[in-house]
Amino acid sequence: MKQRHIAGTMLALSFFLFAAGCKKKQPVVTPPPPPAVKEAPKVERGPAAVVSSFTAEPSTIVRGESSTLRWNVANSTEVTIDNGIGVVAGSGSRQVFPSATTTYRMTAKGDGGDAVSAVTVTVTTPPPPPPPEPKQTASLSDRLAKDVQDVFFDYDKSEVREDGRAILQRDADALKAILNDFPSAVLSLEGHCDERGSAEYNIGLGDRRAAGVKEFLTQMGVPADRLKTVSYGKEKPFCTDSNEACWQKNRRAHFVGVQ
Repeated sequence: MKQRHIAGTMLALSFFLFAAGCKKKQPVVTPPPPPAVKEAPKVERGPAAVVSSFTAEPSTIVRGESSTLRWNVANSTEVTIDNGIGVVAGSGSRQVFPSATTTYRMTAKGDGGDAVSAVTVTVTTPPPPPPPEPKQTASLSDRLAKDVQDVFFDYDKSEVREDGRAILQRDADALKAILNDFPSAVLSLEGHCDERGSAEYNIGLGDRRAAGVKEFLTQMGVPADRLKTVSYGKEKPFCTDSNEACWQKNRRAHFVGVQ
């Protein structure tokens, strides 16, 4: 009885396995492809900006001078230059005064792309001014010849004439300046006469003429101790012709510097 039960169980198990092996396999399902991605429509863009030229003329300057920026840009919607210049036209020029070496950067924007260019202005330090030329110091005799006039007298007279007074007023200012510039100098007032008359008489006349000029100058503020008088009479004529024009040139008070 027990053996019959085991045999029946084995038979049932075999049938189950046979039935499972004969069961129809299910087909493999392939997943559907992903939906196609639509491409964004292409946007037509304009050409890119082009910097045809960007220059600085001159590119090297001395501080205080100017340089001129010049440019030409194509296909741009906006052009800017930095360092305080800002938006500019597509072509043009601008004068700049940089105080130090400066690079100017230009940016040109375009629908199809931007363009950048730069120029540099080199600034140099101005050279120091040349040293002043050494002052040409005129000699005492040169100053007297240039700035002081002789005084002329009438025949056989020692009084200073009206025209002589005007001359001596100008001479006084010049003499004070000369004596200030030559503190050790002394001025000699020479009295001269024409050839007429005796030598002794003309020595006295020349002395009176020199003394009269000295008195006038001291009244005008020229230091008396810086003036001395001497008479040459007719012994040192300036002109040797025997006529009135020449004699007038010899009747004079003449200034000579002594150092």
